[in-house]
Order: sequence, then C-alpha cells, then structure tokens
Amino acid sequence: MPPRDNPTARQARLGVELRKLRERAGKTAREAAALVSTDQAKISHIEAGRVGVSEDRIRRLAVFYACDNEALVEALCAMAREHRGQHWWDDYRGILAPGFLDIAELEHHATRLRYLQPVTLPGVLQTEEHAHALFASTIPRLPDDELQARVEHRMKRRAILERDEPPHFEAIVHEAALRMRVGGRKVTRGQLEHLLCMSERPGLILRVIPFASEDFIDVTQTVLYASGIVRQLDTVHIDTPFSGRYLDAAADLDRYRALLDLAEQAALTPEQSRSFIHHVAKEL
Repeated sequence: MPPRDNPTARQARLGVELRKLRERAGKTAREAAALVSTDQAKISHIEAGRVGVSEDRIRRLAVFYACDNEALVEALCAMAREHRGQHWWDDYRGILAPGFLDIAELEHHATRLRYLQPVTLPGVLQTEEHAHALFASTIPRLPDDELQARVEHRMKRRAILERDEPPHFEAIVHEAALRMRVGGRKVTRGQLEHLLCMSERPGLILRVIPFASEDFIDVTQTVLYASGIVRQLDTVHIDTPFSGRYLDAAADLDRYRALLDLAEQAALTPEQSRSFIHHVAKEL
C-alpha cells in the first residue's frame, strides 16, 4: 500500500507518539526497522503517519523502547485499529477540507474538552442559524453545496454531547462573543437562548469573561484543549481564520493548561454566567 499523501491529524499523532518513545529510548530508526524486519524508510513513514502500523508492531516496539506505560500502549493500539469510513465525519472526506474532519475526530476521542473563545462560540454549541450566518459571511462566498455541507457537519459535531457518557465539557467565552450579532438580532437571541439551555446540561460548564474583567486580557486566541484517554495524548488546537494548528509538546500543553486555568479564574461562575447571558439576550 502506498504512503498516504494526507494523513489525518490523529494518524499523524500516532506516528509522533511512536517517534517520541523511540527518541526517549535513544534508539535510531534503523534499529527500530531491524527489530520489525522492515527498512528505515518504512519507520520514517510510520512516524509521519503516512503508513499504518499493526498492533503487534506497536507492542514489540514499545518493549524495545522500554515503555512500561501499559495504558499508553493500549491507547496507541486502539488508534492503530481505527480506519477510514467507520465514523460519520468520513462521509465528508473530499467534500470539506481535512481540518473540518480533524476537529470532529479530536472532539470525538476526547475525555474532556476545554474551550476558550474570545470572539466566537464553540461550534458544538452553535445553532444551525448561527452557523449558517457565519459560513455565509466567508470571503469569497462559498458555493451553496459547500455552505450546506459545512453547516450540516457542524451540527453533527453535537453528537458528542448526546452520548451516554459524553466528555466533560467546559467553555469559557468572552462577552465579545455573546454580543456579536451574527445573523442579526433574531438569530443572536436564538443563539443566546440555546446557550442558556445547553448550560443546564449535566457535565457541561459555561463561563463568561465580561468586558469589565481586569484579570484576563489575552483574548487573541481560540483554544481547544482536548484531554486524551491518557495524559500523553492530550492535544491543543489553536484556531485561526486561515487554518488550525495542533500542539502536543509537553511545554505547549503546560502553557495552555495554565492559560485556561487563568481564564477560568477571571470568568464568572456558571450561575453568574447564565444570568449574564440572560441579561445580554434581554438587551437585544
């Protein structure tokens, strides 16, 4: 099977974690290749996410790398068993850009999701009308079929909240995001009412940072911190108007955990946040 030209973010992450284990053990790609009876180029492709790897090889490499973290090894093997076509977002492959699929996949596999939204709302909490207005404002204008596909995909991301055991969900939004009249007054009011409804769900925490806050000034980044089934698989996603970046280095994870903790301390309590959102909606 030829190497993948465009591995998913999760496929690439599996390779990254195998490379981290190898480098931590002080082993070369050539040594790893000899162990599993392949060549150095194949190991490089595996570590780049461009070639799949069997569970057997993962376990053999883990022993060779002196990795005694059984939970991590099992998590990596579970990643290796995944295949295209088994999840709903695969239906959008070739229709939407890969980034849309990657974010849905990240949210699906997370055990805890922490969002920091300065001027937008988490996609999972958006109404259909709000999402449609956002995508309709894209420059250049999207073709109608892609516009509809983006909105449909965003609505399907809500599935993570409908599971029997949904991930723990925390969102910190700035007052600016609440006051943006995306789609006009009626759509905005409906969006705020939806936020109030969602904030009552068990396991979902919504906090607001008001303009009056003097304790949190960094409102330049949209951040998602997704906790993996093991801590080593935690991931940070930084969203920008042009692309998204995935971070997994320990220093980056520490930095964004600290940023989210700081934002949480500066935000209103969940009860105060609900009252605040209700007040903003009433002003419309």
